[in-house]
Amino acid sequence: MATRRPSSRELAAHPADEVCATEGRGLCPVLAAVGVIGTEWRLAIVHRLLEGPRRFSELLRSDARLNAKTLSATLKFLEGQGVVQRTVVSTRPFTVVYSLTEMGLGLAPAARELRLWGERWLLPRGRIAPSKNDPAARTPAIQGELPRVVVAEAGGHRGG
Repeated sequence: MATRRPSSRELAAHPADEVCATEGRGLCPVLAAVGVIGTEWRLAIVHRLLEGPRRFSELLRSDARLNAKTLSATLKFLEGQGVVQRTVVSTRPFTVVYSLTEMGLGLAPAARELRLWGERWLLPRGRIAPSKNDPAARTPAIQGELPRVVVAEAGGHRGG
């Protein structure tokens, strides 16, 4: 009888010890880590918090695609995993600040390497769209056509 492999959701829900016991392979630490930070927003939030503590609204404004419901759920998950800590600052009105725990700060080398990898392999391929207003980012109309360069002439007339 074949043993059933745990789903990624089940892996994320179990502590690393249980993952290693069910997997029994050398990949178990990797699978456990991916279970904690393996979604787009989890790692993005960790990356933002590596810059320093942030309020909820600051994190929310850090990416236009991020919504409050997703941010709230992600912060709660990361807090439950021990990666993020939530601190209530007793001011009037009170504020809540999120920061990385020692465990979260341990992700700094991995986050840096992922950023460098993305810059090297994904940015050159154009997977991250350049600004539409950047004239250098405009591509030629016909594939293989070289961009046209317009040279302004001094005084508006041709010399010669």
